[in-house]
Amino acid sequence: MPGSSPPPGRNAVVARLRAAGCVFAEEEARLLITAARTPGDLAAMVERRAAGLPLEHIVGWAEFCGLRIAVGPGVFVPRRRTEFLVAQAIALARQAGPGDLAGTATPDGPLIIVDLCCGSGAVAAALAAALHPAEAHAADIDPAAVAFARRNLAAFGGQAHQGDLYAPLPAALHGRVGLLTANVPYIPTDEIALLPAEARLHEPRAALDGGGDGLAVLRRVAAGAPEWLAPGGHLLTETSDRQAQQAAGAFAGCGLDTRVVTSEELSATVIIGRRSR
Repeated sequence: MPGSSPPPGRNAVVARLRAAGCVFAEEEARLLITAARTPGDLAAMVERRAAGLPLEHIVGWAEFCGLRIAVGPGVFVPRRRTEFLVAQAIALARQAGPGDLAGTATPDGPLIIVDLCCGSGAVAAALAAALHPAEAHAADIDPAAVAFARRNLAAFGGQAHQGDLYAPLPAALHGRVGLLTANVPYIPTDEIALLPAEARLHEPRAALDGGGDGLAVLRRVAAGAPEWLAPGGHLLTETSDRQAQQAAGAFAGCGLDTRVVTSEELSATVIIGRRSR
């Protein structure tokens, strides 16, 4: 069409992304080109990425545990390191022994999974996919996150609830949850300003800010866990390596049998607590 600009070629897209500081410019260019519906879309998407918007928000999804998780502006993007938490939860469910209700089925029916601070619902979706026919529930205080969680859980028959931690969960789940996960915010308030701009400017602060020492939300999750977990059920949360001992102390202080597991490959630290009775 006369007067219209030609669509940017792949090399031009890569060069623009490199100039903007994108470390994985080639892979990002491939994803943007694939996602764009028109040449105009592509040009606009490249400029949004060059301006610092998260790639996942631009293309509308993030890969997590082999699933394509829908995300959008203002929603926390699931991190690859959180796949370690999912792997630990799946292993616990599959290795459950007699008298341990965290298995893939209980005397009362399917394994019940609850994911707090769920964001897009990525953790709950990954667990539901791996542990079918589990009953999956997710909760978040942010209505935008809950809307995406509902989309991502729909294929697995899961439910997403809006509210603060345990408050919106069905009362019928009391004492019946086999796997309770919570990818809580754990960045100390004073360190939020040090985060990369992608997170600091484009993800909800409530999904990042863990209070003065980064453990405020984790403590609340741990305090409520014994009321919701089935005997033998497990609580898993992610934290940083330097917070691990304090976090484990919070779990133990709530009566949970507690251990810390780490992955050097993913730079991930997970606290696991088990309700023993």
